[in-house]
Amino acid sequence: MMRRFLKKLFNSQSGQGMSEYLIIVALIAVAAIGVVTVFGQDIRQLFSGTTESLAGGQSTNTAVKAHVNKKKDLKTFGTYKAASGD
Repeated sequence: MMRRFLKKLFNSQSGQGMSEYLIIVALIAVAAIGVVTVFGQDIRQLFSGTTESLAGGQSTNTAVKAHVNKKKDLKTFGTYKAASGD
């Protein structure tokens, strides 16, 4: 009886699915650590500005404002001139 139970336990493949899930979770954790390492400071600044403005404070906008050319219309929509930035 015990011998049959041990043989069934060692020949079972039910642990294979669990190990695959552990590998996937480990890869997701490594990717998340990499993203936080690379973009951590930017994410912190974004959230601090958001929480400050939600709290009612005036946060400074660190984003670069886009230059909008008022002369654009449908005729010149797809064109770009590198010299003038249009």
